[in-house]
Amino acid sequence: MADDITETSQTVAAGQLRAFIERIERLEEEKKTIADDIKEVFAEAKGTGFDTKAMRSIIRLRKKDQAERQEEESILDLYKTALGMV
Repeated sequence: MADDITETSQTVAAGQLRAFIERIERLEEEKKTIADDIKEVFAEAKGTGFDTKAMRSIIRLRKKDQAERQEEESILDLYKTALGMV
């Protein structure tokens, strides 16, 4: 009886593991598809004359809150001043 319970538990655990792995694999494929779509949008933007490097910087900045952006800009300004870049 105990062997049957152990075997059933292992079967259930193996099934759960397989389900998790398959979900992760599907999500990884979706992530790749989305990354390809983003790459296409950047290529389209570049084709119309936009600077994609600047666009990536803007996207990165928009992810931060205003206080974090201001702090980063202040530090950059301080460093540029110290190096005579302004």
